[in-house]
Amino acid sequence: MVAGPRGSAPERGDCEGLRMHRFNHSLGDEITTLSCQNAGTPLEDLSRAPAAAPLKARRRGLNRLQWLRRILVASKRAVCVRVFGMDIHPTAELSLSARLDRTFPIGVHIGAKSYVAFDACILSHDRTRGLYAHTRIGSNCFVGARSIVLPGVCVGDGAIIAAGAVVTKDVPARSIAAGNPAQIIRRDIATGAFGRLKNADDLEAALARDQLT
Repeated sequence: MVAGPRGSAPERGDCEGLRMHRFNHSLGDEITTLSCQNAGTPLEDLSRAPAAAPLKARRRGLNRLQWLRRILVASKRAVCVRVFGMDIHPTAELSLSARLDRTFPIGVHIGAKSYVAFDACILSHDRTRGLYAHTRIGSNCFVGARSIVLPGVCVGDGAIIAAGAVVTKDVPARSIAAGNPAQIIRRDIATGAFGRLKNADDLEAALARDQLT
């Protein structure tokens, strides 16, 4: 850089050159620091992308129409709540073929992030006994395919009702009920949203990795 006369302002080109020099010097310091921090680290680790999400089963059949299913399920839930007066949490999921008692609809209660599978039936009245009762499904529950939950039964949070079970008594939280009549076959299980077991993601990822889905 050529200095101008004493007391005069530096020329524009001199200022730009000074800024470029400082930028290059700062960039060099950052590169040197990064190199020191990553000394001994394999090159492929430096360029490695953030951890990817767990592998999922390939979407087949109706699973390819998830967007349409979400619309239909939301419509069904809205009808059950607004027209029939059922107590269904907005995050609960229902199969389109799930059967909820419309004779005593205010007796149907389904908690947050619970899932009612296809052809499952939740009853809130019994014509033979003249019974009208409140049937409650807690949060984070899974009600299996073609199971039946009888009037007045309470299913605790995080519980799983196996497919085909006929539930005649209350089911404790964090347990699995199966059979006809349903019996508790496991207790103190760990479930997440929609009654999904904690190791379910690992199993699904392993099957997807082996191309078995």
